[in-house]
Amino acid sequence: MTAQDTALPEDVAALIGKFQYEKRGDFPAERGYIWTSCASVRNGNPLFWDERVAEELTGGRIAPLSLLSAWARPHYWAPGAEGEQLSLQVHFDLKIRFELPEAIMTDNTNVFYEPVRLGDIVTSRQVLKSVSPEKRTKLGVGRFWVIDVEYHNQDGALLGTESYTGYGYRREATA
Repeated sequence: MTAQDTALPEDVAALIGKFQYEKRGDFPAERGYIWTSCASVRNGNPLFWDERVAEELTGGRIAPLSLLSAWARPHYWAPGAEGEQLSLQVHFDLKIRFELPEAIMTDNTNVFYEPVRLGDIVTSRQVLKSVSPEKRTKLGVGRFWVIDVEYHNQDGALLGTESYTGYGYRREATA
């Protein structure tokens, strides 16, 4: 493998640091969704169930941090939408661009800033942070990439960031 084989194509290099796929949530953060989520994992934290506790501790009702991406995540299908609706489109774009049919996420880090409050409309946007040269791992030959997803409320406040490290690869033929 030569240095030219591992160089990042210009069209991909041009995307690094650029925001893509800004997506405004289709519905506001609401109590029913919060309660359903909490009930599914038996989260009895009174912060999410008791309005008095929420007011005392956070100045009003908030959503669990684990729901951050849910408020801007597209539904798989929606009336009038064309094609599949995907949450991490940059990841799927890279798989196609590099002809890497398989992929896994090797790391995920979340940083939270402001809480999501009832009534917030959350917007997400994705940014490609890096793409590695081709690497050979036990899975096959491929590339690692880092994608950040930022989440903002309707006032522009940064709610949090998810950072994903993915590895797209081609399996090697086995003997």
